[in-house]
Order: sequence, then C-alpha cells, then structure tokens
Amino acid sequence: MLSLVAPPAFGRAAPPAEGGAAGLVLRAVLAGGPLTRTAVGRAIGLSPAAVSRHTADLIALGLLRELPPQGPPRSGRPQLPLDIDTRGHLAMGVHIGVPWLTFALLDLRGRVVAHERLPRQGDASDVLRVVRAHLPGFVARRSAGRPLLGLGVVTGGWVDSERGTVVEHGPLGWQDVPVRDVLAGATRLPVHLDSHARALAQAELLFGAGHGATELVHLFVGNVVDAAIATSGGVLRGRRSRAGDIGHLPVPGSTEPCPCGRTGCLQASVSERTLARRAHREGLLPAPDFDRLLALAGAGEPAALRLFEERLRLVAPAAELLLNMLNPEVLVVTEAGLAVAPGLAEHLHRRLAEHARPEAARLVTAGSFGVDVLAVAACAGVLDSAYRRPMELRTAPVAAWSGARVAAASTAH
Repeated sequence: MLSLVAPPAFGRAAPPAEGGAAGLVLRAVLAGGPLTRTAVGRAIGLSPAAVSRHTADLIALGLLRELPPQGPPRSGRPQLPLDIDTRGHLAMGVHIGVPWLTFALLDLRGRVVAHERLPRQGDASDVLRVVRAHLPGFVARRSAGRPLLGLGVVTGGWVDSERGTVVEHGPLGWQDVPVRDVLAGATRLPVHLDSHARALAQAELLFGAGHGATELVHLFVGNVVDAAIATSGGVLRGRRSRAGDIGHLPVPGSTEPCPCGRTGCLQASVSERTLARRAHREGLLPAPDFDRLLALAGAGEPAALRLFEERLRLVAPAAELLLNMLNPEVLVVTEAGLAVAPGLAEHLHRRLAEHARPEAARLVTAGSFGVDVLAVAACAGVLDSAYRRPMELRTAPVAAWSGARVAAASTAH
C-alpha cells in the first residue's frame, strides 16, 4: 500500500539558493533573445568576461545555443546571437484535476510538446498509482528520447510546496497526501509540487502576460478558486504555502451551499460543477457536464455564454478586491470561458469598471495559455526552477527509467 499520511514538519526548510549570474543570463536571453553577449551584458550589468563564462556553461548544459551571425558580414570576430535551446531538455508535468489527469511535456520556452489526459478516478492512492503507471509510457511515446529536467505536479486547494504535500483539496477529498515522496521514488527526478494558481503565476512571469513584470496577481477559477501573488519577481507562499486562499470569500446574494457549512462562498458559487448543474437545471444540457457546456460557449451558444457571463459577474468583486489590496502591475484571470470565448473578457472588464478604479480595470487580462493552461501549469515549476537555478540542474536520460521500469511502475502498490 502507498502511505498517504504525511509526516509532521519540524521547522522550515531553508530557501533554495538562486541561480546567481548564470540564472540572470538565462532569463535575459529568455526575455529578449536572440541576444549577443554584449547585449546580455548591457541588460544585466555583467562584464564581457563574466557573460562569456556563464554562456559557455549554459551552452554546455544545453540551455543556450549560438545562432548564425545576423546581418551583413563585418570585419573582426562575428557576434553570434544567443537563444534558448529548445531542441533538447523537456519539462514533464501532471495536473491533477477533479475530472481529469493531464500529462504534459513542455520545451524551455514553455511551449507544449505533447499532452495526454485520463479520467481522474478513485482516492488519492488510486490517483497516484495511475500517475506512476502512466508516466513511463507517456514519456516513451511522446518525448523522442529527449532528457527530462524534472517532474511538476500541480493541483488546486492547499498545497504545501516545502513539505511536498497536498494538505487539503476539498473537491477531491484529499488531506495530507505526501505527493512528492510518492512520485519521486517512481521517477528518480526532482519533483516540484505546487498549486495551480502559483504555478501559473510563475508561467505568466516567464512566458505570458507578466513577462517583464515583477508584481503580478493570478486568479484561478475552476472547481477550485484561489489566487497567487508575485512580488519582486517571485511568488509569495506564506506560512505553510497557504497564501492566496480566497475560495471562501462571501458572494452577496448567493445561496449556494459550501462544504464548509456556510452558503454563498466564492468557490461554491462559481465552480465548474456548480455551473454545469445550473446548465442542466436550465435544460441546456441533458446531464451536468462542464466540458459540453464549455464546448457550447466556444461555439457561441447564447445560453451557455450567459452562464459564463454570470460566473464572471460573481468573480469580478474578488478581482477588484485583489487589485485594491495589492496594486499589481497586472492581474491575470485564468477561467475556462475566457479561453474558449475571448469576447467574455470585455464582459469582465465592464463588470470591473463598474466598481474598480478605471485605471485598475485596465490592468486585468485573461490567462495567456488558452486551452493548454493545465499542461502549462503542470510543468511551470520545473521550468521556473531551471531558469532560477540553471547550474543546479539534474537531468536524466529518458531511457534511464522510462523503458525498463514500465512494468515495475505499472504494478507499484
């Protein structure tokens, strides 16, 4: 049997060291590349010798590559542009949702190389057993033998990243599940466990709407509703990684019962399950099925769009509260309707403009990753770690575990 009771934490782990100058070089090329070494030095204030030393290390690791000279030939040694090398390393991830498990591989620019999904069934032990069994075959089928940087595991609710534990996930019924310990033994790779709100905040800072920003708030609206706060370019976690728990904010006028015992909590009022039940009650669906409702909204069905507009109306006060409290450079709202029907963003902005300061409402944008959002979330922690601490990377060839260990993983208990 898998042990699914997490041990108590006695004190806090020391924060990981940042990547120093090598990380600065890598992030500069991500932000502005292709860049010459001279341009990298100007961007981050390093000497030519230091830039050359760090770029040599990053090229050797397969994180950067040199491109052919650009423009007409010049006398002297040519300046070769540097770019992120997306031909090699992959980040692997799993998003554990209420209806689905999403398996993903992303390249170093956060682009989805492959993804698959399976129905999520059973308790925590069942789910982690399925993840362990499916990962080797997924990687063998879809990675083309490229080396893996690590495994990201992302879900909603209260996720304690330091302990590697899902402390509480109400819709799944999970409590104190030591996800990192269970999956690290199956892959022999670093496992980065986080909440999907924080993971997507990291992804938005690296590759999306937060690109170039240091102060960002991310609001995730799904079956779980939570927020993530980025300040000085890093994501705030709070004590035991509980920062951003907004699911029980009161929604005026809502009578939706919440498992906490109250009525009108934000998460209960706007969750995907709640929306699907409303669509069924109104005769829009033969049974509560959020995926079918989302497809109708994407096809422009007016009744489906009205339900998503109502959902955003209920979400808007929470977004306004976050804007007023935190005053970020950008507030990103990840919500499924916005991904399939971009016109809904205008509805959200109108709702915010009714209450928030006009300039604040302009800071709100939809999530950057569309229908790939769960795949990106799954791998974001791995990529964030690579860009912050590139010299600490531990990579493992796919063949080291994906082939011979398939049978062992599929029979693991």
